[in-house]
Amino acid sequence: MFSVLLLLAGYSWQQYGLSAVFLVTGLLVIFASYILYQQLVQQQQTTKNIIRALANGDVTLGLPLHHELRSQFDQVRVQMKSARFAEQKQMQFLQALLLHLEHAILVIDDAGEIIQSNPASERLLGKLPKNIKQHIQLESLLNDMENQQKSTLEWHYGEQSDVLSVHLSQAIIQDKQLKVISIQSIYTALQAKEQQAYKRLTKVLTHEIANSITPLASLAKTSQSLIPESNTFDDPEDKEDLNLALTTLANRSQHLSDFIARFKEINNLSAPQLSSVNLECVIEQVLTLFKQQAKQNNVNFTFSSTQNVLMMIDTSQVEQVLINLIKNALEAIENKTIKQISLNLSQNHLNQVILDITDSGTGIESHVLDMIFVPFFTTKQQGSGIGLSLAHQIMVQHGGDLTYINKPEVGACFRLTFN
Repeated sequence: MFSVLLLLAGYSWQQYGLSAVFLVTGLLVIFASYILYQQLVQQQQTTKNIIRALANGDVTLGLPLHHELRSQFDQVRVQMKSARFAEQKQMQFLQALLLHLEHAILVIDDAGEIIQSNPASERLLGKLPKNIKQHIQLESLLNDMENQQKSTLEWHYGEQSDVLSVHLSQAIIQDKQLKVISIQSIYTALQAKEQQAYKRLTKVLTHEIANSITPLASLAKTSQSLIPESNTFDDPEDKEDLNLALTTLANRSQHLSDFIARFKEINNLSAPQLSSVNLECVIEQVLTLFKQQAKQNNVNFTFSSTQNVLMMIDTSQVEQVLINLIKNALEAIENKTIKQISLNLSQNHLNQVILDITDSGTGIESHVLDMIFVPFFTTKQQGSGIGLSLAHQIMVQHGGDLTYINKPEVGACFRLTFN
């Protein structure tokens, strides 16, 4: 309208000069200019009010209820709220996923800064520095993994030993090249595989040896019974030698049969029958069994506990583990001046219940430590090599572990870990 009035004013000026039509049109132009100016001022004020309302969180925008702009803003706000809710839901899902993952997840930038990690990282690796370069073991592994994506690492966290599987991948996040490291413990899986391998081996050996021993023992006894009572040998000593040979053969066959029976004891270990038991009470009951023996041999037993919790265990199997370990400890200190066996029940940083059984003996030589849980390996002249292997298998089947802790200031220290 303002443009039309300007055209009319210009036309009347050219045609009629300063006439009434021109004056009226001029006044209308001035009036229209004023209205236009008011509209611009009002629009600016409305814009200021809207911005101020947005800054103050006023969803009405300071506009009337039925204002078209307010209605459109409400639609936009609903869409933004829905998108934000979906984003928050996704974020919460990812956070919950990282929180409950048993895998440690680390995100590292080019400078080695750890910019993101999940709670499992601290549970698995301990307190980490801000920069991976401050952790020599991890930095060395990552440098070696530049050309490969997967590797394994023997990990020691305090007195805890573990085997870690490390997976490295590259990712571009917010235009930055980042390293995403996934770490998980495979120690338990390796233990389970090892136990399966031992079981397969024992089945094969038991079958093959038993098939050979049974007829040998039978033949030895039969041959011995066929020797006549009367002396039919040219040399009397020949009969004695034959009797001795057959007797020795029969005895050795019987020893091998006993050996196979012990072999089957490991191979046929039943699954734990779990029940809720106070572990402290179980330990005290086992110590009662050795009370008289300890008194006779001047052995000092000590038991300390900071945990009095119920555990899901097979009582008879755990008692067997404790008996085997305490018997080994008694044998280790048999010829020692100071005869001390201590048991300490506690909880570690991973919320695992820990039982340390320590003696005042000479400990175990370092060159045999890797073999002490192998079935039938023993350093004792009269040992069978069954006790530690059986105890280890029982603890693994309970979801725990049996390990040897090297403590130079004491003798042998065996640790039972209950998850």
